[in-house]
Amino acid sequence: MSRPSNVWFVLALAALVGCSTPSGDVVSVEDAPVVDDRTAPPGMDASAPEVFIPPSADVAPLDVRRDAGPNADAFWADNPPPRFCGPDGGMSAPPMPPGGTAECPDDLLREGCPCTTIGQERPCWPGLRVNRNRGICRDGMTRCVMDNELGGRWSACEGYVLPLAGQRLGPSSCQCFSQGQWEITNLSPCFITYPGNQVYAVSTYLDAMNQAHCPTSPGGPPPMPQPGTNFSTNFLTIDCSGRFRLCFTIKAGNPMSPGAGDCTLSQTCTEGWYERAGVRQAMPPLPSWVSTDPTCAARFVATGGYGEMTVQGLSTECQAIDNGSGMPNVFLRVPYCPARCSMNPMLPECAMCRNGGSGRF
Repeated sequence: MSRPSNVWFVLALAALVGCSTPSGDVVSVEDAPVVDDRTAPPGMDASAPEVFIPPSADVAPLDVRRDAGPNADAFWADNPPPRFCGPDGGMSAPPMPPGGTAECPDDLLREGCPCTTIGQERPCWPGLRVNRNRGICRDGMTRCVMDNELGGRWSACEGYVLPLAGQRLGPSSCQCFSQGQWEITNLSPCFITYPGNQVYAVSTYLDAMNQAHCPTSPGGPPPMPQPGTNFSTNFLTIDCSGRFRLCFTIKAGNPMSPGAGDCTLSQTCTEGWYERAGVRQAMPPLPSWVSTDPTCAARFVATGGYGEMTVQGLSTECQAIDNGSGMPNVFLRVPYCPARCSMNPMLPECAMCRNGGSGRF
């Protein structure tokens, strides 16, 4: 067994997204740009000059006056309440309408539908229920106005924001898992140099004070993780509930231009049932890991790399959470700087590196 000759932490990550430190700073995904070329422009507002007209699946509001004849298929068939998929993977049929009629459901307040309290204002939504209040999507407001001597009707819905046409991923798609936070408490890998300048990577672990450490007796090569420990705790706050598999994959390469030639240093994953949308929930810990590729470890130390945050799963509304092709969706990349930036942060290539930070997708 070779005795390791040197041990160090990679401390420096690019300031665009955030970084890890041996003090165990929480790295959240809160304000960072999505660097996988899916950053979308802001949504269109109904009050803007160019109002986004939803495609047929979103169903534009109909002018349903009090004397309109019944037409149950015109809207309800295109915009049913979502199905429900539970923790056991079972699927149920869509629930019954939430009051009102198929033409004038109470939860959407469509323009022209009857109302009783003149002057009352309420939130309205002219799009698909599955997109409502997710990502960039926001309700508009409608007002009960006088229709005739018999009562009122809801006015046009104003100020709403619908999904951008053609978007399936990211906040502008208003789909499940389009916006939120995945907080990983520890992102620091440990690199160990053995005789012959062989470099290996292994996971650090957190002590009771949330400080990251290399294994106390790594052995090797390859080194072994600290026995009985995990890599990191983690927390999820997302815009929908469901069962999700979240993975953090560290690669050597350019985070702004990832390619097929980028080697994988490690991958650690967690999977669990996320109970309630919008609530911060602890997920099962990310387990420890070790890299058995010294060439990739040496490349990472020399040039830096990135950590890919990916998700795959099924929402409670039975939406498949993936990249559209059945593979995990990369929703964020966390850049790492070369190891030399930890030792000499004044180097030109380290200008954008710092300790600490946060980001959001």
